[in-house]
Amino acid sequence: MHLFDSGYLEEPFIGLCQDYPNSVVYPIENFRIEWGPIFHRGRLDGSARVLLIGQDPAQNEAIVRRILVGEAGQRIQGFLAKLGIDRSYVMINTFLYSVYGAVPAKIRKSAAIADYRHRWLKALLTTQKIEAVVTMGVLADEAWKTWAATPDGRNFSALQVMIPHPTKPESASDGDKQKLRDETRKMLSQWNTALQTLHTAIQHPDREQPLILYGDTWQPGDKVAIPDFDFPPGLPAWMRESDNWARRVGKDLLAKRRNITLTVPKGVVPK
Repeated sequence: MHLFDSGYLEEPFIGLCQDYPNSVVYPIENFRIEWGPIFHRGRLDGSARVLLIGQDPAQNEAIVRRILVGEAGQRIQGFLAKLGIDRSYVMINTFLYSVYGAVPAKIRKSAAIADYRHRWLKALLTTQKIEAVVTMGVLADEAWKTWAATPDGRNFSALQVMIPHPTKPESASDGDKQKLRDETRKMLSQWNTALQTLHTAIQHPDREQPLILYGDTWQPGDKVAIPDFDFPPGLPAWMRESDNWARRVGKDLLAKRRNITLTVPKGVVPK
C-alpha cells in the first residue's frame, strides 16, 4: 500500500488555499513567488497534537508542494520520533514563499503577511487538539509571539518552545568543519532541553516510550525519512528519504532563481 496525503478537502483549509496573498503582500524582490505558495505538511483531520512553525520553503518543497521535506525535515522528523510522535503533527512556515536573500524588517513585520499566517494558526488551533507548539528559529518564534498577542492567541494556553532551526549548524559554520561540529553540539544540547519539556507536556503521543536524548553529534536513527502519508500521491520514495536531489542552478543569481534541476540519486536507476 502506498499511503498519501489527500490534500485540502474541508474548510477552513479549502478557503485558505483558494485565497492567499500574492506579490502585493510578498514582494517579488524578497520572495520567490514564481514557484508558488507552499502551505503545510502533516495532519489537517483533527488528530495533530504538535504544531511546528518553520521558516520558508526551499527547492525540494517547491517540487513536492509540502514544507520541511529535505535535510531539515528529516531532522525534525527524528525530533518528533523521540517524543513518540510519528503522525500526530502539523507544520506551517513563517513565510508562504521561499525567501530570496534577506527579509527586511518592514517586510518581516508586515501586517498583511501576519494576517494570512494568523488565519492558518486560528484554523489549526481550533480544529486540532494541539498540546504543544514548537517554533524553529528566530523568525518562527517572532511569528508566534505576534500571534500570541492577538485576541485569538491570548485564548490559546498550550506549551510553546523555541528550538534552533534544524540546519542552523550549517548556516552558522560557513564551511568550517570544526565550527560545524561545535554548532551541532550546541544545537543538539538545546534540542535536548526542549525535548525534556515537551515529553512532559504532550499527553497523547502516538506511542509511549522513554525519552532518549541526542548525543554531541548526529547518530544513526536521529534523522527519519518523511512518511509517505505526508506527500501527495505518487511521489517516489527517494524524495522522502534523501536530500540534495533538487538544486538551484545557473550562471548567475537570476538564472538560479529561475531554474531547479532534479537528479535521481545514485542507486535508484539500475546500471
